[in-house]
Amino acid sequence: MNPIIQAARREQIIEAAIDTVAEVGYPGTTLARIAERAQTSKSVISYHFPGKDDLLEQVVLQIYADTWAFMEPRVEAETTAAGQLGAYITAELDYMREHRARLLAVADIVANHRTADGSLRFTPDAEGSQGAEGLGLGVLTDILRRGQRAGEFRNFDPQVLAVTVNRALDGALGRWVTEPSLDLGAYATELTTLFDLATRKPQKES
Repeated sequence: MNPIIQAARREQIIEAAIDTVAEVGYPGTTLARIAERAQTSKSVISYHFPGKDDLLEQVVLQIYADTWAFMEPRVEAETTAAGQLGAYITAELDYMREHRARLLAVADIVANHRTADGSLRFTPDAEGSQGAEGLGLGVLTDILRRGQRAGEFRNFDPQVLAVTVNRALDGALGRWVTEPSLDLGAYATELTTLFDLATRKPQKES
């Protein structure tokens, strides 16, 4: 099969899986339902993916990759660590607001998908791993460390604060799932202010 056609078919299947999980949830997602939404057959899905578990893992990895492709230029455009931290927070919430089905799908898969030994496949609080919102803690930790080396930020444990930022984003998105009217733009502003105050060096007394 033509590689371009293969890639397009895989993308079609992944998008159908995202929409299926977002609509019926992780437990109700089957290859038959995904095939129906993709307007193809289970055998075609099996040609591209060994099974449902592999397909759903690819869904998560694809969403992470797409999220970072959206976030990276906005983060890299900032010239200070404080600016990059704020851009990271705002960009992640902006992406998820614009792609609600992807948020619903990735959150459900990450919370439920397990390996053969019963452990969760995705562990958001391990540095370098991919987290439930998009990229894990590696990028955040690097931003915080650079800010400390540059003298922008006070002394703190970068990993602890990165986990805190990560969990704050989890909380915002989790609340938005149940409250679609929540203003994520305002939420991003509050989180940016909060972590600016948490990281900045105290002013010297005159």
